[in-house]
Amino acid sequence: MSTSSPPSSRRLAGKTTLVTGAATGIGQAVAKRFAAEGARVVIADRDAAAAERATTQIGPSARAAVMDISDEPSVEAAFAELTEAGWSPDVVVANAGIQLFGQDAKAGDLDLEVWRRTIDVNLTGTFLTVKHAVRSMLAATPTGGSIILTGSPTGLNGEGADFTAYSASKAGIHGLTRTVAAAYAGSGIRVNTVVPAYTETSLVSTISDDPEARASIIGRIPLGRAGAPRDVEGVMVFLASDDAEFATGALFAVDGGMTTL
Repeated sequence: MSTSSPPSSRRLAGKTTLVTGAATGIGQAVAKRFAAEGARVVIADRDAAAAERATTQIGPSARAAVMDISDEPSVEAAFAELTEAGWSPDVVVANAGIQLFGQDAKAGDLDLEVWRRTIDVNLTGTFLTVKHAVRSMLAATPTGGSIILTGSPTGLNGEGADFTAYSASKAGIHGLTRTVAAAYAGSGIRVNTVVPAYTETSLVSTISDDPEARASIIGRIPLGRAGAPRDVEGVMVFLASDDAEFATGALFAVDGGMTTL
């Protein structure tokens, strides 16, 4: 299967978008695709140098923002700076997250600090991103916008039995999606979650570099292959675009059938 980017449809022309964790992996791929679709893109990441490198790759339609999603003053300051610069986002993708391979474990074996670190970044960090995205969108004229979260099959079924903290954090994100969507539908703010299966990026190199582990996971995906960042990009473009104006509070599985077949 080709992994080259599809032709741009310019579906996001005129929109300002922000993607967290956009210096690498799925976040970076989504940011590049958004730019190709005509959007201005904010590359938000806690690694300032990496964010600047990713911004340079995209060009003048992108700018970097330093944001540690687990630290509310950092998140609040980043949104304030964007507003001041005329870059208040119409679309926010809360993508940043961690998965602590070799540390996360079954509940009886899980260290409390690993649990706290995972929840602080994945769930609390996503909440803080959503909180300040909502505030920014409510302050805009007219109000409204699209918020897209990144979930996981581990938050829906038993795929993550050895990843208690990660699985719980993603289940929390799925619940957050519905709650925030219901709360702000009247203000025109849509909130949805994309649920990728095993997607080959640097985040999961521990699995990708282990042929047996990789084969085991792919064997549980009905379409018979690992996901690629471009599989996620297209769904996120749809949710960011006006074509998805009637979609909110939903989980969009991009998992090769792992959770539905």
